[in-house]
Amino acid sequence: MASIGKDITEAVRFLNEGEVIGIPTETVYGLAGNALNTEAAAKIFEVKNRPTFDPLIIHTSGIERFKVYVSEIPDNAYALAEKFMPGPLTLLLPRKDNIPDLVTSGLERVAIRIPQHPLTLELLRNLDFPLAAPSANPFGYISPTSAAHVNNQLGNKIPYILDGGECTVGIESTIIGFEENEVIVYRKGGLPIEEIEAVVGRVRINEHSSSNPLAPGMLKSHYAPKKQLILLERGQGKISRDPNKTGFLGFMDYHEDIPLKNQLVLSAEGNFREAARNLFAYMRQLDATDVEVIYTELLPEKDLGRAINDRIRRATVKE
Repeated sequence: MASIGKDITEAVRFLNEGEVIGIPTETVYGLAGNALNTEAAAKIFEVKNRPTFDPLIIHTSGIERFKVYVSEIPDNAYALAEKFMPGPLTLLLPRKDNIPDLVTSGLERVAIRIPQHPLTLELLRNLDFPLAAPSANPFGYISPTSAAHVNNQLGNKIPYILDGGECTVGIESTIIGFEENEVIVYRKGGLPIEEIEAVVGRVRINEHSSSNPLAPGMLKSHYAPKKQLILLERGQGKISRDPNKTGFLGFMDYHEDIPLKNQLVLSAEGNFREAARNLFAYMRQLDATDVEVIYTELLPEKDLGRAINDRIRRATVKE
């Protein structure tokens, strides 16, 4: 298994050698490698078993570094970056030629962000290249929110995991792009749309998930546990499986037909941020039990509920 620690020098050494490692961010843990090194980027795809048509997000330490990697930064992009970075926001901007085609899957825009985690920001300041860092999990499975999650899934494929504790946001960043004068949300994430619209006005939300995505994390099926996860539509209530072999992941309330030991509630207080922070970890906990199937429900379609629902929809199947 991988070594786990807080040694920035060790992390820098591995990255300079072209290795990929686990790193903490406020959203989820990332599988990081030199974004300017095609071999390191290829290793990320190999370790995750990620299709190369799904582009990567690059991470850097400050807004002043953006101009090294992107050719244009619209005014609205600057306004959002100054308000929300470091933080759970990714901007999709025209790339410069120093960004390898493999990182962007051949697309002309690169996804770039500044993570809000002190260890990773220090790491980035000690590197002369940005880090490509998708979530540190096997492709399609639940994203990791702790160093232990990364080690359990990928520890036999990577040398080191920088341990930054539990992720404080718990779901991936919101991805924003710009077309002419329009601001477009390509992926709902850890920055609520209401907060974005307070800065730039009304935005367009791209609800389409594609097998040839325009931005990272847009594939239709993603974030799924190994157990079958079934969505209970509002008002449906009843389950069709043996309750003793059934799990339930709820928002605020438990399901009356399922034993309490088989259930987890994201936030008893109805707090969206707490629910987001718990989502992937609770999916993992239920996936590790002996239940045969897991039922879940959608949250109110507002605030971070939108992003949580996006993850739930892409992880569930219809019964």
